[in-house]
Amino acid sequence: MRGPTRRAVIGGGVLAAAALLGGAAAAPPRRVVSLNPCLDTILVRVADRAQIAALSHYSREPTTSTIAAVAARLPMTYASGEEVVALRPDLVITGRNISAATRAALARLGITVVLFDVPETVAASLAQVMQVADLLGHPDRGRMLAAEIATALRRGAAPPGTRPVSALVFMPGGFASGPGTLMDAMMTRAGLANAAARYGLRRSATVPLEALVADPPELLLAGEARAGAPGGHQRVTGHPVLAHLAPAMLARQFPERLLFCGGPVLISTIAVLAAARDAALARRP
Repeated sequence: MRGPTRRAVIGGGVLAAAALLGGAAAAPPRRVVSLNPCLDTILVRVADRAQIAALSHYSREPTTSTIAAVAARLPMTYASGEEVVALRPDLVITGRNISAATRAALARLGITVVLFDVPETVAASLAQVMQVADLLGHPDRGRMLAAEIATALRRGAAPPGTRPVSALVFMPGGFASGPGTLMDAMMTRAGLANAAARYGLRRSATVPLEALVADPPELLLAGEARAGAPGGHQRVTGHPVLAHLAPAMLARQFPERLLFCGGPVLISTIAVLAAARDAALARRP
């Protein structure tokens, strides 16, 4: 893209993105800014380094980002309109939670903004990888990355005929990943049955300690305690009463950086889930 680009906001599929940028004949963007840490993880895998004008600041945090080492060597922003405009991007990719002020600033300058939904299925996450790669002009890299993710998912699947392991994944703040989330889909892929449903959860929400004690899952996955982090899950998973459940429930750490993003993060997510599943299966009579 040369000169001012026409403003557009989309959240759909690859074909819509191709139409937005003028079809197959359009030149790929030369300066791309990502304001979303999950999109950052895809961008660094499919873009030329010269195309990346900036990532989000979240991606530099090692406890919550899988690309902190890479992000530390690239420019970043705090998503303010002034910062983004100063970078003179011809494409901005972000989630739908972009601030109204930033959107307005970019719209006034005619900068193309592509909004992405949070994928709730593996298929949607793979489609997002392809969409970002297409927007950047590297569909071949998107296909390669999607194939890499699919291979990891196959390797992490439970052996045929294995009875699913009941499991619960706790997130910071005391919430458990509920039905209909990408984590729920990944648990199913790994041969884990999300116990959130049996506690009455229809979405990600808190699970009372009393419910865990009365009906513990076979596997409890939670992040490690760290200073300054939301500690709702620590009040539950760190409670002394859970030690008495050890014969019935295996507790394992689950890295916080794997909790929220899809795309290439799923490669590590499935590996951790599969290892925890195998440890739980080994405890069965």
